[in-house]
Amino acid sequence: MSTFGSPGTLPTTKPTPPQRGSFPLDHDGECKEVMMSYLGCIKKVKGVNEDTCRMLAKSYLSCRMERNLMAKDDFKNLGFKEDAIAKQDDDGKKGVKGELHW
Repeated sequence: MSTFGSPGTLPTTKPTPPQRGSFPLDHDGECKEVMMSYLGCIKKVKGVNEDTCRMLAKSYLSCRMERNLMAKDDFKNLGFKEDAIAKQDDDGKKGVKGELHW
């Protein structure tokens, strides 16, 4: 039989695990409301890193930790600074709109 047009031998690749490990999916939808709010926020601001969206992301992660859907961890280890959103820079100016504060 001819193998004309077939891709031939494909290279084998080994999947890589996530950086923070695997975690169970939210099959029961325990945190779905917060997740949908976050996704709606991201869509509304067209992907710009807004304070409100960051707070929703923090709420979502908090919900997952409370329900043992992910390991409990400090928010600073998850990319959130302590009250970085509420605090201003040393010179009293807030960052540029859309600037990453993670």
